[in-house]
Amino acid sequence: MNVTVANLTKHFGSFVALDDVSFQVRSGELVALLGPSGGGKSTTLRIIAGLDHPDSGAVAFDGHQVEGDHARKRRVGFVFQHYALFRHMTVAGNIGFGLEVQKLPRAEREKQVRELLRLTGLEGYERQMPSELSGGQRQRVALARALAPRPKLLLLDEPFAAVDARVRQELRQWVRRLHDETGLTSIFVTHDQEEAFALANRVLVINHGHVEQEGTPLDILDHPATEFVAKFVGDVNVLDARVEHDAAVAGALRVPLERATTDRAVRLVIRPYDLKFWREDPGIATVTRLFPLGDRVKVEATIDGAGTLMSQFPRRSSLLRGIEPGCRIAIEVTQARAYPRSGALPSSPLRPMLRDASARTNAEIES
Repeated sequence: MNVTVANLTKHFGSFVALDDVSFQVRSGELVALLGPSGGGKSTTLRIIAGLDHPDSGAVAFDGHQVEGDHARKRRVGFVFQHYALFRHMTVAGNIGFGLEVQKLPRAEREKQVRELLRLTGLEGYERQMPSELSGGQRQRVALARALAPRPKLLLLDEPFAAVDARVRQELRQWVRRLHDETGLTSIFVTHDQEEAFALANRVLVINHGHVEQEGTPLDILDHPATEFVAKFVGDVNVLDARVEHDAAVAGALRVPLERATTDRAVRLVIRPYDLKFWREDPGIATVTRLFPLGDRVKVEATIDGAGTLMSQFPRRSSLLRGIEPGCRIAIEVTQARAYPRSGALPSSPLRPMLRDASARTNAEIES
């Protein structure tokens, strides 16, 4: 089923939850609504389900506007963060509840429940009560219950937030396999960028009731449209810089830009893995700390006249030779983004020139 969300606006008193939100979900897609708490993700999901109503705007399923349709008529399966299981019912009773409401014959109902128990890996648990299950098993019951009435659309609101990290990872893999097997159009809400990137075909980043950017996980990660997106979807270094001719300058760090800009004051956003450090005198920065993290090492350095940068390397990288607190280093920036310091979106994204061997001191450039 195709879903079209057009110009949704929603207020709760003076709070603007949604401000002209529009997007489309194609049939069979698994789309993530990613963003911070209070950004408007869950409100969007509830409006699509018919649990809330917008102040203005429309939702359409396969071209049919559904504002006047009761939630029950929309053929939507909804999975809540905290399971919302019926505590007095068995696993089989919970899964079959929607089928009973539909007045499906008992034999047909039991057949579908057995199939869903198999699909969700819950065979043998049909007589268990929710209190006897683990968090991951409860969430599987919630998913099976949502799938039982054969919805056209599956909505999941922070579906893994109530389970621990190990179970969360297992559930992600399981949900992705389930989606691939059923081909059901699905939209899920999360504040966890790793979760969104691991599961979704496409990601919409939502903040303060606006869609900041939409695209594939790689689009969002490698080509963030705004400074907010760049900061939200991964570890970044942010430096205040000024534009001089064709380069962004932050203290002793100079990053040549591919495109000219009229903005004089910018913020350089650089991911830790887009930096290379190596020991060099006199260098442009001083190493302050090293953080061993399993197979990786993070290195913190302070740039002369600017601020702190964090880079990361494989633990056995040759670039780590001689790197220790107090040593002087040179820096190469392989990719960065520059945004106007006002926070406005530039007319075209600014990137450093990748052919430049390293970021050098201002004195070296000028000489």
